[in-house]
Amino acid sequence: MGGVRRLEAAVDSDLNGSIIAHRMCNKPSAVVSLLTSDRSARVALVALGLMCSAQWLQGQVREVGWLYAQNCAGCHGANLEGGQTDSLLDDRWIHSNGDDETLFRIIRDGDELNGMPPMKGDLNDAEIRALVVLMREKAAEAKTAQTDHAKPVEDQVVTSRQHRFRLKTVAEGLATPWSVAWLPDGRMLVTELPGTLRVARSGAGNLDPVAGTPSVRSQGQGGLMEAVPHPGCRTNGWVYLAYAEAGSTLETRDFGMTVVVRGRLEKGTWTQEQTIFRAPVSSYRPGGVHFGCRLVFDGAGHLFFCIGERGHMQDAQDLARPNGKVHRVFDDGRIPPDNPFVGLTNALPSIWSYGHRNPQGLDRHPVTGELWEAEHGPRGGDELNLIRGGLNYGWPIITYGMNYNGTPITALTAKEGLEQPVVHWTPSIAVCGIEFYRGDSFPRWRNSLLVTGLASEELRRVVIDGHRVVEQELLFKGIGRVRDVATGPDGLVYVVLNKPDKIVRLEPVVP
Repeated sequence: MGGVRRLEAAVDSDLNGSIIAHRMCNKPSAVVSLLTSDRSARVALVALGLMCSAQWLQGQVREVGWLYAQNCAGCHGANLEGGQTDSLLDDRWIHSNGDDETLFRIIRDGDELNGMPPMKGDLNDAEIRALVVLMREKAAEAKTAQTDHAKPVEDQVVTSRQHRFRLKTVAEGLATPWSVAWLPDGRMLVTELPGTLRVARSGAGNLDPVAGTPSVRSQGQGGLMEAVPHPGCRTNGWVYLAYAEAGSTLETRDFGMTVVVRGRLEKGTWTQEQTIFRAPVSSYRPGGVHFGCRLVFDGAGHLFFCIGERGHMQDAQDLARPNGKVHRVFDDGRIPPDNPFVGLTNALPSIWSYGHRNPQGLDRHPVTGELWEAEHGPRGGDELNLIRGGLNYGWPIITYGMNYNGTPITALTAKEGLEQPVVHWTPSIAVCGIEFYRGDSFPRWRNSLLVTGLASEELRRVVIDGHRVVEQELLFKGIGRVRDVATGPDGLVYVVLNKPDKIVRLEPVVP
């Protein structure tokens, strides 16, 4: 009886006898039911609301936009612009510097002195993390709308912090170009995602297709991805390809996985192909997402390559599966005996590191030789990582992002035994290819990391001091989805764009 009396009191204190239930259940039908004057029905409705609340707090998923509207908009405005209290869209924070952990704590525990009620009774920790991501997204949108970013057209001069440059089109009319590299004689290699490898001389407009390349599974994000010459290509002629392959022997479903091969180019034809890495067909996955893949040689006879988790997030933690990993093999595909998981039962011996979502950037620092990797997070939480053998980079146990539909993944951004990113981008820029600049044309950029963004349509310069990011500069934005970046043999910066599908280069402009 005590519980019923408390529910009756709650109804009596609510003018409509319904707000509690509506907030908890978020069901339009509940609003209609509230028109009843039957007090017992209203009590039952409130009880239903409280039951819904309990279910949600035990793990049922709620979307972040709805959470914000129900719990935050009354004070902070429908679009975080401010209302009874200040805007959440600027960099002025009452508490500390507004870092993620401080924001999480204030939302969870509240701040009675400044009129902020605690949310921990209504939201679980994962939902609070999602609210932090939402705040980052909205603040970034507002800042972008108020900032004048360089959006260069052909021959327009851009003044960055260190250098002035202009853009020149190198090749256009391509079909989703994915990577660019150069043969020892200066010919440029370009991959197109639908499956074509093209060759041209650096700076030439005509890119001729290579005959006889492998058949690819061109679906979604998969297809022909990376093409990289061997460091000794001048003498051995080897060129390496990474592509998505169909697993046609698996029942009748359409499966796929990333494969790495090498071959030689002879008179415009791909020849003498050898397999470097092909996982067992039983490990292939359906769907068209998260194939990786970049290829990097270390100068000591090893090849590193990365494969995304193929949309099956738990696979990133499974050492018996190839996806969600960075791999290390000898340049002929043999397994180095000092790989961290060699000899372990139920672990692929090629694995170098694991717990990755969708790595599409990989490069070695030109001075230290350390391996750096960039990977797509979900909605938020794109990462730049320093890769070391045997370590677990956390996906999906920890992440700074949430699901694309606005529902939380986890409350955890850190956990003992799991590596932290050197930096993460929230909101996501959809980070793709990365390149440490090695040329002479932009001397003050030397050893800076050039980072591409697909969704953000940007190229940024990242300055790394030791293992810390100390500066980020947006070089340009809004001229297409930026897929890849590379230093040409001429010392210029070549950029692969999608939509429009072309290759441009950055040329210095001397004042």
